[in-house]
Amino acid sequence: MSGSAKRSITISLDGTNKSSTLPLMDGTIGPAVADIRRLYGDLGIFTYDPGYGATAACESKITYIDGDEGVLLYRGYPIEQLAEHSTFIEVAYLLMNGELPKPTELKEFEFGVLRHTMLHEQIRQFYNGFRRDAHPMAVMCGVVGALSAFYHDSLDINNPESRRISAFRLIAKMPTIAAWAHKYNIGQPFMYPRNDLGYAENFLYMFNAVPAEPFKVNPILARAMDLIMILHADHEQNASTSTVRLAGSTGANPFACIAAGIASLWGPAHGGANEAVLKMLAEIGHVRNIPEFLSEVKDKGSHTKLMGFGHRVYKNYDPRAKIIQKACHEVLGELGIKGDPLLDLALELEKIALNDKYFVDRKLYPNVDFYSGIILKAMGFPTSMFTALFAVSRTVGWISQWSEMIEDPEQRIGRPRQIYTGAAQRDYVTPGRRG
Repeated sequence: MSGSAKRSITISLDGTNKSSTLPLMDGTIGPAVADIRRLYGDLGIFTYDPGYGATAACESKITYIDGDEGVLLYRGYPIEQLAEHSTFIEVAYLLMNGELPKPTELKEFEFGVLRHTMLHEQIRQFYNGFRRDAHPMAVMCGVVGALSAFYHDSLDINNPESRRISAFRLIAKMPTIAAWAHKYNIGQPFMYPRNDLGYAENFLYMFNAVPAEPFKVNPILARAMDLIMILHADHEQNASTSTVRLAGSTGANPFACIAAGIASLWGPAHGGANEAVLKMLAEIGHVRNIPEFLSEVKDKGSHTKLMGFGHRVYKNYDPRAKIIQKACHEVLGELGIKGDPLLDLALELEKIALNDKYFVDRKLYPNVDFYSGIILKAMGFPTSMFTALFAVSRTVGWISQWSEMIEDPEQRIGRPRQIYTGAAQRDYVTPGRRG
């Protein structure tokens, strides 16, 4: 670990003369971390941390979050600055390489990504193995995992050039995979990517266009999509990123690791949260039902949850939510959407919750999932595609984290420990003697 150990803590085990001195590691910013690797050897005990909420499983230079202050940094750059001035392709370069690119570097990187967007033609046939009504995330899990069967030339994880090629392929092909999952679901022809379009534009084109007529991508919607991708590109050691790292720690190929991340992202408590927001709004049904719904949320005996508000890490306003809130209203204005009951309901719920003392006191502010769900619905995406879009955006973070892990000399195969609370050792009893 690069953090210097200038301080330490000592833990004594009650009733014995045993103690363990643990070095405190300091990162660039953020709380100090106790290195507990020698704790079991010194005291014969493990630590207990369900959900790993207070455990650093790795050292990383990619993303930093301060949940109390509402701070999100990519490689040290505030998300607010990147959202205002950068593009998703530039952010992808930053996350993968550690620095913002020079103009020539950005041009070369963008060329590399945008020239790898096509899929092997046999993969087109792979889609026919799914039912028409398969969830897009199920399709993406299968197709991404299957990429390793098509691209044998870049599976050597110990070869930097193989890792670079795999990264390009995953970032470039993910929008095509996601767009084709949608097209397959609705029975429309697959649209091939175009080299004259940018990353977000290409996705919107493949998602919306049909061969029967020309399709022009709205630049405001393309910028909104690019912004959504920037905001979702990485988010430190969340569940899906930790899944990618854990799978990668076994030496699994990058396509398998990213497929594992997609599976983890699918859960409603993680990537499926924006889909859950729309389902919640549908259940509320009408603006007049909001007061009754919020009363149920406040009732401790109720299982009703206010989806899209609050965050596991952020105890302040999610910085991404502030950015996307503005974009949300710009998209609604551009599309001229008025009178959509679900969107009207969402905006009214936002207004009421932001002025309700119960939610304000508990710092339950709208998060990025609340607004991204509204934007995506306004842009015509079915709710089943919300998490798939999240996967497209997060792929660059996953592959950056995976590459960093592979290059970390201290990284070992992931192997969490446990508190065993089952039966103690006992002898086998034959069937006839079992009472």
